Amino acid sequence: MRYDAEVNRARIIAVARHALAQDPNLTLKPIAELAGVGPGTVYRHFPSREHLLLTLYTGEVEALLDTASLLVRHEPREALRRWLEQLAAHGRTGSAASQAVRAALQSHGPHSARVRGALDELLAACRKAEQLRTDVTSGEVLVLMSYVWNTCGEPVGDRVLNIVMDGLCRDPRL
Repeated sequence: MRYDAEVNRARIIAVARHALAQDPNLTLKPIAELAGVGPGTVYRHFPSREHLLLTLYTGEVEALLDTASLLVRHEPREALRRWLEQLAAHGRTGSAASQAVRAALQSHGPHSARVRGALDELLAACRKAEQLRTDVTSGEVLVLMSYVWNTCGEPVGDRVLNIVMDGLCRDPRL
């Protein structure tokens, strides 16, 4: 990358991080203006807003993914529940970081594959312990969780998460 392109990219990232902390719904055009570059320059570095969010908040996405492997040490149903709680919390905060987590789930890039892989690992542990319905897929669980974080507040979200877990389990009493 040319030096001027590297400088522009660094400026866009710095400006975007600050601007999105103030307004998580800011689009790329105002970010370009704040960075003192044209929209085309921003789009050359970040083809979409989601790409920019994933660049800025890769750490948050990685932390969520790393948590899944740590939770495998717990009883399978409890590990799945804890990870889904974290996923819901990341998804419903309304911050730019939560939008990055959502973008990671929705895109077909490496983050999406890793999120599904982490969830598949948790689901497999539940299946092995005979605590999960055999027909549940990670995609279906992510759709359910999308509903939770898009429609539920904090207290209702916990209740809805209990219902989701009961629906996923072979026998909700397990």
